[in-house]
Amino acid sequence: MNSQRSIVKGQMSNVKCSMFYASGFTLLELMIVLTILVTVGAVVIPSVALLQKNPKLTNTAEEVIGALTTAQNKTVSSEGNSQYGVFIKTTASPHQYILFKGASYASRETSFDQPFSIPATVEFYTIDGGVGEVVFDKLTGATANVGNISLRLKDAPAQTKIIYISEAGTTSYTAPSIPLDTRTKDSRHVDFNYSRTINTVTENIVLTFNGNFVQTIPVNDNINDGQIDWQGTFNIGGQNQTVVIHTLRLNNPDTRFSVFRDRRLNTKTLAITLSGDATGTLAEYSADGLTTSFDSIYVDNFEWQ
Repeated sequence: MNSQRSIVKGQMSNVKCSMFYASGFTLLELMIVLTILVTVGAVVIPSVALLQKNPKLTNTAEEVIGALTTAQNKTVSSEGNSQYGVFIKTTASPHQYILFKGASYASRETSFDQPFSIPATVEFYTIDGGVGEVVFDKLTGATANVGNISLRLKDAPAQTKIIYISEAGTTSYTAPSIPLDTRTKDSRHVDFNYSRTINTVTENIVLTFNGNFVQTIPVNDNINDGQIDWQGTFNIGGQNQTVVIHTLRLNNPDTRFSVFRDRRLNTKTLAITLSGDATGTLAEYSADGLTTSFDSIYVDNFEWQ
């Protein structure tokens, strides 16, 4: 009887052990599960961290665009009778952008500076076009600082935001397309750079109509908000001739001229010179307005608009 009980107990013990091993995990299975968990964690955790940082990149780009828009609006509304711009400062840590008052960052009124630091995880990495600043023109809100400002995450350089700035002063995340220019260029409007420093106190703009009718315009009498701003009409040989001359920047460090000579309002040849420049004309127009040229060695980037 005792031997039978022993046999039964042994059989029951074997059954329990079999059930235990059947319902448990082997060492190999545990290692496989742990490997899967580690692999998933290595993929998911950085992705979650990146998702947490991406809003900082997007928000920073939106804030920079907001500063550019504010500078443009202040300029167009002639707030404080001044231009405004935004300067990108990569020498600071973390990087900064500064909303400033003035025709350039170098000549700005420092008391009006509004600096903004970007998050330490974000940086400006490329500033294409201009010189790290964007300044807007009065009345039009356009800018000569065309290009783009690029931001990225420091520890994920592939994550970027690029702000494109067009000639019209608009900002976008999409590169502006260059429309096909089908306009007939008749020299009504010409822009050009002038590299020589103009003495605004003593110099005159000289207009010569038809080769012999000379009209002198004192620069000092036609300065408005730090820019040359003149327009006038002269009766030449019984016919009125109307011309508009102004600058987009003046001696900063060079000068950017804009000249309007609508051929519907002009019938005589025209040569424009500065009294302090003996090298030649700034711009010349034929009577029909179809030919424009210049002689001055200080003129470049001569563009019909």
